[in-house]
Amino acid sequence: MGNEICGWKQRRVEPEEHGSVYFEPRRAVRLAINAKFSLIAVGMLGGGIQYTTFPADEGAVPTSQQIEIHNPFNRRTGRVCSMEWSSDGYVLAVGWQHGWGLFSVGGRCLVSGFGVEDVDEQKFQDTFMNGVVNLFWAPGNFELIVCSTQIFFEMYVTQNLDTVNQSLTLEIAIDGQLFVIPFAKSATTGQHSPDNTRYAFLQLEDRALVYRGADQPDISIINPESDVWQHIKVPQSYLAANWPIRYSSLSSDGRLIAIAGRRGLVHYSASSGRWKLFTDPVQEQAFSVQGGLLWFHHVLVAAVEVSKTHQIRLYSRDLELSNQNVLHREVMPSPVIILSLVDNSLLVYCADNTLFHFLIIPTADTIKLHLCGSITFNGVIATPSAVRMLSWMIPSAQKQLGDPVNDLAVATVLMVVGGQLVLLRPRKSAKQEVKYDMQIFAERIEFCWIHLRGIAALENSLWAFDGRGIRVWLNALAIEAPATQDQNENPESVKESVNIPLEFYPLSVLMDKGIIIGAEHEVAARSNLPFVMFRHATSSHLFLHHILRSHLEASQVKEAVVFASHYQDLVYFAHALEILLHDVVEHETDSELDSGSDGQEVLSKVVEFLDYFDAALDVVVGCARKTEMTRWRRLFDVVGNPKTLFETCLQSHRLKTAGSYLLVLHNLEQLDEKNVDAIRLLKIAMDEEDWQLCRELLRFLRSIDDSGVALRDALAQTGLVELKIA
Repeated sequence: MGNEICGWKQRRVEPEEHGSVYFEPRRAVRLAINAKFSLIAVGMLGGGIQYTTFPADEGAVPTSQQIEIHNPFNRRTGRVCSMEWSSDGYVLAVGWQHGWGLFSVGGRCLVSGFGVEDVDEQKFQDTFMNGVVNLFWAPGNFELIVCSTQIFFEMYVTQNLDTVNQSLTLEIAIDGQLFVIPFAKSATTGQHSPDNTRYAFLQLEDRALVYRGADQPDISIINPESDVWQHIKVPQSYLAANWPIRYSSLSSDGRLIAIAGRRGLVHYSASSGRWKLFTDPVQEQAFSVQGGLLWFHHVLVAAVEVSKTHQIRLYSRDLELSNQNVLHREVMPSPVIILSLVDNSLLVYCADNTLFHFLIIPTADTIKLHLCGSITFNGVIATPSAVRMLSWMIPSAQKQLGDPVNDLAVATVLMVVGGQLVLLRPRKSAKQEVKYDMQIFAERIEFCWIHLRGIAALENSLWAFDGRGIRVWLNALAIEAPATQDQNENPESVKESVNIPLEFYPLSVLMDKGIIIGAEHEVAARSNLPFVMFRHATSSHLFLHHILRSHLEASQVKEAVVFASHYQDLVYFAHALEILLHDVVEHETDSELDSGSDGQEVLSKVVEFLDYFDAALDVVVGCARKTEMTRWRRLFDVVGNPKTLFETCLQSHRLKTAGSYLLVLHNLEQLDEKNVDAIRLLKIAMDEEDWQLCRELLRFLRSIDDSGVALRDALAQTGLVELKIA
């Protein structure tokens, strides 16, 4: 089976007379099957790893993906000894003969280790860093249990025999040992809801970590040293009876948290700092959460299994947890697979392949669910249990004028099914029955979310992470369905509007800040310590310039201006524009060298766009100072003469920016021998008593003339220092 799936051939080679055997590095030695995402991971004799999709019933050829292993020092890995997917299917643990590693379902290397340098081998205890022969995930996937390889090293000893010193070499063997490696995982792995992606929300075995950078000043978000994680410990009394944690849910404002283990549930308020638990343990143990938890303002929506029946229950944060305080119960015909909340619409997808639409309706003294309708996906979704994420998009006309009860008939349903991001588009048959056409947007998607309202082009935008970067489809509702394809052909993915490559694992997108927040691991070892230290570091990436470039490449200058105006008050807005200009200059220059053409279309659009903002002059000179001088002439051919920009800075009283343009004028040989422009600026800075700028200008004059004549002339003309002439 492994040979057919992975698409390579193996042949048996008989040993030669001298006993040597042919070594095939791509020979499959380990398999790990991921039913959640319809993937097979293949470990090879040479240490390589490959992902292969399940064979399709229609006869389509499975696609394969070679996984990149993070091994910066190119150390030997040895063969793959063991592999196992976590029970949720999101991460693959791999043990090599000489190391270990973790990989996401999209192929991102999350952590790897192939030995440790600068440690005392005799005292070093974390031997799993040198190789793992076997491993498995503990319940809940918060801990990885590994068995290290046997370690051999030589020890030199000196002994005194009959007054004669003799040196002996002893070979010491350390047997394989068991290690427990703890992990934090994104809450989306258990509860894939929009609110869990709005904030970076990590779950550990006994606590939750919530990213609070969105509530801090803008500069704290982009500062990697800022400690913006809130640690919230789960009550030990609950964990003792209901470990491990299975579901975690965060409210839209990030203030309320709900946790569910094997049985029962608990919830927490960041405002009061208190947890609420069931006062009656019998009631707590009578049900288990199956299908997820969601917050609707202060009301917790829970899909539960109780006495072999399936219910949707509503709990209030303001009331004690008990059966008597349940606000509403809705009995479901089959187990709930996933819940989703869009405004006040509750979407419930069940194991019988049926999607139910409820409206959450507050009344005078309580809150209840109103069933608006349901629709079956038989013939569309083959395996209901493979659905990992659920949402929908409503056309603008229906949002503004339609009755929410009828949303189901016109909504475009969004799902992640077995790693495929799919859109189900409604159409009415001749009998006025609603049918759905499936459109596959992308393969191997780890998680995704949709931005339903808000900032210009981001309204109804679809964001998905595929292990390499974030793919963004702007206005996903407007993307037309493709023509019907042959069922024996692999469906083509829909080209995204924007592709944002990332060097870290993303956890959330702060739409109002223009930033993607994520995390990456760090491993540290010290020669005086017998173990390694792991920690996670917060990373961030601006996405503004990616969206703006997409508009400008399509000659949509007005749309770009409207989009950027929402972010112009951010302290790093000018920095984002500088990145945009720099990327376009670099890209167009490289394209010109490759093709020989003079392509300045996008650069001219960027310059036209920048003219709408006050920071344009700072952006241009900032970009120039970070770009190779060989590309300056090309930049200023489009932007304008730097001498003219210098004069504009003086007229608008931007003295510091004018000072930056002096360096450009000097390098482009547009400063005269008497440095009139520099002296003019120096006089204005003196009048304004900007002594810091004066110091920088004097330093500039000294740097461009080693003889010191330019500096003495400036001092004489400005009267900064009285010169005594002999």
